[in-house]
Amino acid sequence: MFKRLIIAVLIYSFSFMPYNAEASLSEGSRKNVIFMIMDGTNSDVITLARHYKGKPLALDEILTGGVRTYSLRSAITDSAAAATAMATGHKTTVDFIGMVPVKENRGRPVANVLEAAKEKGLATGIIATAPIQHATPAAFSAHTNSRHQMKEIGFQQAHQNIDVMLGGGKKYAFIPDHISTKTEMMNSNGLRLHGFFSEEDIAYEFDRRKLHPEQPSLAEMTKKALQTLAQNPNGFFLFIEGSKVDFAGHKNDPVGMVSEVLAFDEAVKEALQFAIKDQNTLLIAVADHGNSGLTMGNRQTDQSYPETPPGHFTEPLKKASLTVTGAVSQLKRNKSNMKDVLESYGLDDLSQSQIERIKKAEDIEKAMVQLMAERAHLGFTTRGHSGEDVFLYSYGGKGVLHKPQGLINNTELPEYVIKHLGLSPLSELTKKRFVPARDYYVQMGYNTKIKADKNKQAIFTAEKNGKIIQYPANRNIRIVNGKKETLKGITVYNGKDFWIPKP
Repeated sequence: MFKRLIIAVLIYSFSFMPYNAEASLSEGSRKNVIFMIMDGTNSDVITLARHYKGKPLALDEILTGGVRTYSLRSAITDSAAAATAMATGHKTTVDFIGMVPVKENRGRPVANVLEAAKEKGLATGIIATAPIQHATPAAFSAHTNSRHQMKEIGFQQAHQNIDVMLGGGKKYAFIPDHISTKTEMMNSNGLRLHGFFSEEDIAYEFDRRKLHPEQPSLAEMTKKALQTLAQNPNGFFLFIEGSKVDFAGHKNDPVGMVSEVLAFDEAVKEALQFAIKDQNTLLIAVADHGNSGLTMGNRQTDQSYPETPPGHFTEPLKKASLTVTGAVSQLKRNKSNMKDVLESYGLDDLSQSQIERIKKAEDIEKAMVQLMAERAHLGFTTRGHSGEDVFLYSYGGKGVLHKPQGLINNTELPEYVIKHLGLSPLSELTKKRFVPARDYYVQMGYNTKIKADKNKQAIFTAEKNGKIIQYPANRNIRIVNGKKETLKGITVYNGKDFWIPKP
């Protein structure tokens, strides 16, 4: 009798306890994944950033292997194909977002890990310093033939029921109740949080602090997203991209590259602190591909490299207070402040003739970064991507049974997410979420057609015995005889065929 009384008291007490994230986590019933990508980052950039910082990176604590990055048809991938591989487990071709190729250079959609997490009832989030609709975050949240279909990607993201979306891309966002400043983000305390802090991409970290303090840092967005998503008792999947190492790589700007690696590392620090405390969170961090072929050492160091200390590479960079983009953004139309602009990029002690030569350059940014690379003894082989393997970082506490390690393919990463979160196989979700619309309705005797509405948006229509069913592209709705119904998934159109959630 006494035993039954104790049990009853315990049940009564627990039933009235407020939800406590830490208490819930220790029970092991709630699991999370934080999946982080630093876009366009090769090993020399990370080494250079570590020398610049003068002490170990947070990433160094969780290095576990390497990742092969090639795409379906190329040894050197683009971000769309690389992210699609990591989100869906499928190699694909350049520009495809969450799609694999079929006939006529069109794709068919395949499910991603964010959709699988949402299917199970987990909270979901995406963060990027690029526009949220950019290639890498898009591959974790949308399905299009081209990464350049930003408007279509924005529509799909708005209808994916994602709990947290933070980054750039206000220009392409179709979520009306979003915030636009760091202060608003910090003051938010709800279960959902949508913030777009610039029309396009968020400023480079060096520039953001000085020129755009109203924008949040990647670390600040990461911390706030974790606070928000952790309120869900079922767990969460959070995708985070440090987008702009890649942007700086395309410019061959070592200041911008270092700025963004360090900003990403601060976000990793926030994520790692959460995962260590939580013990049921799998943290994965990886680059999607290399960019620029940056090397510590160039023709200047052919003979001198055995006696070249780290400061020879980093001291010229440390003179810069802005990236080349930030510096040139301050240039007056008449270029009268060229000397000040050059000094803000760390290019001091220039003769007047050197200043005039840069002022007259057809591409001022290019002239500036070339001079910086020369001063810092850095080499660049390309202004495009590169095909090397990249570092793999991962952490898992007591509640994480499997984490990626060793040299693996990028297509293997989704399986670790699936296993840890206990999600359904992505192949099953693909069959459930992306049914060929025409085949489905024709076999039931419907007449079908595809046409554009007044806004030039494609609509799939099935008609039979006076019943009209319509599926607008890129939405999670269907319209039956004029009445809207919400779907558990989005409708995808590749320019020829529609895929719909299984009715």
